[in-house]
Amino acid sequence: MALKRRRLAGVGALALAAAVAVPTSGAVAGPPAAGNPNLVTVQVLSFNDYHGHLEATDTPLALGLDPSQTKVGGVEYLSTRLSQLRAKAGAANSLTVAAGDLIGGSPFLSGMFHDEPSVESLNTLGLDVSSVGNHEFDEGTTELLRMQQGGCHPVDGCYFPDQPYAGADFQWLAANVVRKDNGQSLLPATSVKTVNGVKIGFIGMTLKATPTLVSPAGVATVDFKDEVETANLQAQALKKQGVKAIVVLIHEGGYQAGTYGQCLGVSEPISTIATQMTPEVDLIISGHTHQPYVCSFPDPAGNPRLVTSAADYGRAITETSLVVNTRSGEVMRDRTTAVNHLNARDVAKDPAQTAVIAKWNTLAGPVKGRVIGSHVEEILGDASGNRGIETPMVDLVADAILHGTAGPTKGNAQLALMNLGGVRASLKFPPKYGEQVGEIAFGEAYDIAPFNNILVTLDLTGDQLRQILEQQYQPVPARGSRPMLFLGVSAGFTYAWDATAPQGSRVVAGSMQLNGTPIDMAATYRVGTLNFLADGGDLFTGFTGGTNRLGGPEDLANLVDYFRTHPDLKAPLSRVDGL
Repeated sequence: MALKRRRLAGVGALALAAAVAVPTSGAVAGPPAAGNPNLVTVQVLSFNDYHGHLEATDTPLALGLDPSQTKVGGVEYLSTRLSQLRAKAGAANSLTVAAGDLIGGSPFLSGMFHDEPSVESLNTLGLDVSSVGNHEFDEGTTELLRMQQGGCHPVDGCYFPDQPYAGADFQWLAANVVRKDNGQSLLPATSVKTVNGVKIGFIGMTLKATPTLVSPAGVATVDFKDEVETANLQAQALKKQGVKAIVVLIHEGGYQAGTYGQCLGVSEPISTIATQMTPEVDLIISGHTHQPYVCSFPDPAGNPRLVTSAADYGRAITETSLVVNTRSGEVMRDRTTAVNHLNARDVAKDPAQTAVIAKWNTLAGPVKGRVIGSHVEEILGDASGNRGIETPMVDLVADAILHGTAGPTKGNAQLALMNLGGVRASLKFPPKYGEQVGEIAFGEAYDIAPFNNILVTLDLTGDQLRQILEQQYQPVPARGSRPMLFLGVSAGFTYAWDATAPQGSRVVAGSMQLNGTPIDMAATYRVGTLNFLADGGDLFTGFTGGTNRLGGPEDLANLVDYFRTHPDLKAPLSRVDGL
């Protein structure tokens, strides 16, 4: 450690005494490693939260993040831009890495086929290594292992009989995902790459709150360990192997107020994680919050350390120039720089990626364009990463759940609740899958509800219902960067929310009503929801106290039926006062 501290003495003025980010405008630290034969530069290209977004259909970054509103995204452009960046550095001097959520929550083209298209596209663009994220566990640990190792889906089989799914060419890392039966990590904890004559060690982790974000049954065989403790242990293990240049890939992040290349007021939990993680770690590449930033935080020794994130969906790329001393193997942090690039659609498409998209569209085309309903105005579900607000689409999906759980043969639900994070798309007028303006295509329904949940109906008292609504706000470490998680409510159910009130009393007393009648705290109500919430997902543990649980249809099939039986849909008005 003495060497690492000594080499940073010249930039002591940048060190911060508290967990506060250094504002940046695209780059951090000093000059490049030119003219010194003992220094080499390793290019690290990184992205996060890809979520199977192969096609170039995404909108620009939020206005505050990109005032120019550049059209970005699409793996055809991402692949070309990565190749261009590698050529600048020399392909032999470059690594491409990711910080999780490469699969899960994906649009129709990938999600319909259990994200095999996403993995194929990532193989094609030359990804080297990635951490797991929470969405890698959407279909459970067994399916994640299949995604890594290959093999046909146990239910749906091989989509191309002459081309069985081959698995990921890159390695997923899961240092803090530990099997309960043997104490070993589910997937490798670390990966060591030799580039330009130096060893670069990668530690990959998901956020420790992952069990609260996925179906509990799918992760029942593993534990999720603390991120800082895990990184510190693995860094020591890498050091014993002679690896001194260490990069953490972590699927956890924060929010900031600047543009995509800045770092203005980055929030918890990444700000605390970055200041607590061992000084042996030289670079932290983060994700989860779908935010772009290039930051510097002081490590526990008081020395500045880069922390980056690259938005989502392949819309941005972080380029880090990691300068390493070949004699010591140590990273020269005072010479290391990072910058975020937009993946603008102003380059040629990679024909190899075009072929991947065409291959899967051959299967998807006849299905995704099938018309299943209509809407007369746009219904927005995009919360731009903010899970603490009410959107029209989450309330509409709650209406659909009530549709699928009401009535004597379905569960007799009187109201329904839906988690905002489970709603992944909007209904907009520009045709998305070849439908006419105002028509709803099957692919759009899939994009809204891609998680294969099951509808559930259960008994809850009025007070249990109140407690569940209070659990929307939980500023606890397990919620990480999203302490507020909104629940959409079905038509007829209303209440008022006071964000200034103490935790546990933010539902305004007496405001809960069902069809204009006050909710009786002692009475029992039938409530429709998804199995994800009923099992306590997103830390809504109040649902687990429900009784007389009854299963229902799969959520996508139910949503399609709702669209078919409710033509000319409009955006619901707000049902929660104060949000």
